[in-house]
Amino acid sequence: MARPGLSRPASVVPVRPPVPSRTPAALLSIVSNTALILLKVVAGSITGSVAILTEAMHSAIDLVASIVAYFSVRKAEEPADESHRYGHEKVENLAAAIEGMLILVGSGVIAFEAIRRLLDDAPVENLGFGIAVIAFSMVANLGVSAFIARRARETDSPALEGDAAHLRTDALTSGGVLIALVLVETTGATWLDPAIALVVAAAIVAAGWRILTRSTRVLVDESLPVTEMDAIREEILAFGPRGVAGFHKLRTRRAGARRYVDLHVQFRAGTTLEDAHATAHALQDAIRRRLRQADVLIHLEPEDRVQPGTEVPPLRSD
Repeated sequence: MARPGLSRPASVVPVRPPVPSRTPAALLSIVSNTALILLKVVAGSITGSVAILTEAMHSAIDLVASIVAYFSVRKAEEPADESHRYGHEKVENLAAAIEGMLILVGSGVIAFEAIRRLLDDAPVENLGFGIAVIAFSMVANLGVSAFIARRARETDSPALEGDAAHLRTDALTSGGVLIALVLVETTGATWLDPAIALVVAAAIVAAGWRILTRSTRVLVDESLPVTEMDAIREEILAFGPRGVAGFHKLRTRRAGARRYVDLHVQFRAGTTLEDAHATAHALQDAIRRRLRQADVLIHLEPEDRVQPGTEVPPLRSD
């Protein structure tokens, strides 16, 4: 049985660039959300706008989510230990699920307050300051979310991906609130303020549901996407000329940024154990080059274990 980490010639180990740390991006999100909450609370208190207070609530939810993401990525970066032999990467997926639930709960609070204000027809005033704060918040969240999203792609981090989604949603809802405040200022239609807050709550629900469903699929060990499964099969088929006769029991899952792949590979009659072992390691490296941060486990079997429909041609068809 071949497994990553066993001794092998240094020449077959692919050179990969180091994975950037996820912690600074999560910390930036905490600092940004804290500053925006303070600004929005002050603006909401001065203007009496429920839409601005809704934005403050949204940023508060984002702050909690950012704190969860910060501690989760720090934990996920810890190496495997005796209690967690597969590492701590799934902490990120758990954090993303918590973030999604927080968003759903927060949207309910926002909707309740918006409906109450809509029925009471509460007045709003001094909207100029509120408009400036919301405009600044929108620009700041767009910039921070773009940075965090880029780092999430570089590290395949579900927690950072969820954090970036929160901030993008916050920026979009800030745009809606900004339009509403401008309309209230120009038309005097104060009912637009809580009405837009309800629309914001609906948008937050949609974002929270997407994050929650995406993270729970990983927590229940859903297989990798079809494109990644096809990439694995393509690499196996390419090893036909090196003695690979077939494969089966291909299983995949994901935990945080890491992918786990295990399969049984059959080798043609006459292949020595040494050759099969070397080929298995080469196949592991090939799969890792196609899938970032993949842990690949291959079980070696003889050719007579090949199952119908899983044969690998000895030569490429091209």
